[in-house]
Amino acid sequence: MNEPTSTLISVDGIRAAGRHGANPGEQQIAQEFVVNVEVWVEVDQDSLAATLDYRTVVDTVRQTVETTSFVLLEALAEAVATDLIELEPTLRVTAVVHKPGAAASLGVTDVYAEVTLDSEA
Repeated sequence: MNEPTSTLISVDGIRAAGRHGANPGEQQIAQEFVVNVEVWVEVDQDSLAATLDYRTVVDTVRQTVETTSFVLLEALAEAVATDLIELEPTLRVTAVVHKPGAAASLGVTDVYAEVTLDSEA
């Protein structure tokens, strides 16, 4: 692997508790969020150091969900994508943040927000 190859790392079902929402109490009491991410990286060798470790992806997503607070699900999705795009060697990120509690309260299958960001480099 000498020529860099664009590679997709996909991690689905990252669960984390966070304080996000517009309804009364949602920013005081943590609730479950489920995040799916697609991270494009450029890999030029068969080495963990040459890519983005998916454990780092999971840890970053959980930290963002657990340590921030937003009114909008869209803002949380953007924060997750922003934190991931800053990791080397990330080229592009799509973050999909699901809010199971909102879906259940509405009687629907799913409620989510999706954000895609490209690296400035």
